[in-house]
Amino acid sequence: MSLSTLNAQQKEASEAPCGHNLIIASAGTGKTSTIVGRISHLLQNGITPNEILLLTFTNKAAQEMLARLAMKFDSKIIQQIEAGTFHAVAYRYLKSKESVILKQPKELKVLFKSLYDKRIFLNASCVSPYGANYLYDLFSLYFNATINEDFKSWLERKNSEQLQYVEIYLDVWEEFKVLKNEYHYVDYNDLLLHYKNAIEKSQSPYKEVLVDEYQDTNPLQDSILQALNPPSIFCVGDYDQSIYAFNGADISIIGSFKERYKDGRIFSLTKNYRSTEPILNLANRVIEKNPRIYPKKLEVVKMQNFGTPTLLVYEELFAQYSGIANKIKLSNRPFSEIAVIFRNNSSADGIEACLREIGIPSKRKGSVSFFDSKEIVYMLNLCSLLFNAKDMMSFIHVLAQAKGIGNALAKDIYEALLALGHNSPIQGLLYPDKVIKEPFKKKAQNTQLGLFDDWIEFSNVARFSSMNLQAGFKDNPILTHPKLTKEGVEFLNALYCFFDSFTANDRPYELISKISSLPIFQIVAQKLAKERSITKEGGISEERRIESLERISRKISLLKDLASHYNELGRFLNAMVLGSSEMSEGEGINLLSIHASKGLEFAEVYIVDLMEGRFPNKKLMNQGGSLEEERRLFYVAVTRAKEILYLSYAKKDILKNISYEGSIFLYEAGLLTSRML
Repeated sequence: MSLSTLNAQQKEASEAPCGHNLIIASAGTGKTSTIVGRISHLLQNGITPNEILLLTFTNKAAQEMLARLAMKFDSKIIQQIEAGTFHAVAYRYLKSKESVILKQPKELKVLFKSLYDKRIFLNASCVSPYGANYLYDLFSLYFNATINEDFKSWLERKNSEQLQYVEIYLDVWEEFKVLKNEYHYVDYNDLLLHYKNAIEKSQSPYKEVLVDEYQDTNPLQDSILQALNPPSIFCVGDYDQSIYAFNGADISIIGSFKERYKDGRIFSLTKNYRSTEPILNLANRVIEKNPRIYPKKLEVVKMQNFGTPTLLVYEELFAQYSGIANKIKLSNRPFSEIAVIFRNNSSADGIEACLREIGIPSKRKGSVSFFDSKEIVYMLNLCSLLFNAKDMMSFIHVLAQAKGIGNALAKDIYEALLALGHNSPIQGLLYPDKVIKEPFKKKAQNTQLGLFDDWIEFSNVARFSSMNLQAGFKDNPILTHPKLTKEGVEFLNALYCFFDSFTANDRPYELISKISSLPIFQIVAQKLAKERSITKEGGISEERRIESLERISRKISLLKDLASHYNELGRFLNAMVLGSSEMSEGEGINLLSIHASKGLEFAEVYIVDLMEGRFPNKKLMNQGGSLEEERRLFYVAVTRAKEILYLSYAKKDILKNISYEGSIFLYEAGLLTSRML
């Protein structure tokens, strides 16, 4: 990219002397162009590509920046730049140095819960202990939000009533950590912690580190920047767009830049190329109510006249959703250029239903994704088992789908197969060492384990002799477990057939195609379809069941399409783990949470449910949020609009018999006055 295409502010920032530089890039002011210009400047002034580290909020953003650079420089040069999210950079570094297996938090929660469930909490009737999933998330927040404070002190500040359970919490976490280390599992937090420890012991190869979306940096990520300690740092962000406090982001990191770096320089980008003057004026009127850390005001570049932002007022909540759907129907814009932005997921449910009713497709981001659906998770776990035979978490996930096999029993079966196969669970299933008569071992006692945690007497495999089992499986010693049911054995038999049919050398596309027709997948598909077809009365709707099976089939077809781009199973699985959160399914109107809308822009934007209590979200404010953060969320939502902006609210929710007032932000924006109440 030529620096001559940058405006004066962007060029000045891009050519800043090496050192500590902070660029305040307001919405739509060309921060990506500035970062690309900066890297161009570095490369033209003697910095080699492998001395540059680019840290972005998404891997997609990194790839877009590198693609722009490749238009000017040789692609072989650009490929040498280390670029991606903190997690992606850490993952690549650790994979090059040691054996690590990246697991999604939702997967590791299963293992964590299997350990948690064996604890007994005394006095729980007085103060309920945290559930396993919440506790896992709490530890995750702790690691991201603090560096030097111990968990006990941190928990005391968060909720002192939980201190009575802190030793149990820590004991579960310690056992969990040991298990993760044993199997080389890491989650996203582990990536950053291991990476930080590794770079603290070595000299950083980077002469400049560039950080995009700096306002959303959390203390753990900031500690990595401190550990890297490059001669030059180039941070780009906007104080007014810091909206990730719930995830550990610390706004004081960008706010205290000048205090922490005494020689730091601060540049501002204020020329907005995205939105019209009326939209920017509205955004400025609201955000200026927040404390001004870095004074600025957006300047308009776009001169076209598309009218002023419009307030839509509806008498009832569902009438709002229906009304917006019908306004969208009358729009002549492509679906990809229209977005409905919401603060709460329940808002998207109503919009989605109304759009579907009038035949308009939509796609959601910021709620349950394609890759979170149970059938896709299950299929990827089956593939993971072929790729890594000792993947305990995938074994537990797969086995837990069988009727009568929960997470705890699944873990015990895995360990038994490991013993029967002399450290290979697949061998333990296909070719067990039958000299081992009792593969299920007793467990060592841990802090407050249940009093009746030992095994009861084992059974004889002959009790399943009437079942139609594979010849090589029917006398497997794992069938001696007394808790195994016929449904569980049927599932294990299907797993035996699965391992007997495939290897990791099969191409991902063919592998998924074949697996989807086998009992190991069809058993689970039928189970999920049945669960999704249960009526309010508790019966089964055959029509819904068939529709569910069709949706499962369509999702598997999409997964096959994704797999067709890969020749190796390992590369396919890595792409699915790291990239799943950035992939979406289908085309249609964009339904986006405000957090999911960050960094995007649309010609026509609808911001819905602007009622007091819902936006700003009073419930989240009472749980540690703030009006200032809610105002920043509103600012982010408004500045996604390029040309047309609608803001809407409803006066009443008839179903819940709740009356609403318009959001404070509508008053601050000048769209409501007290006389309109």
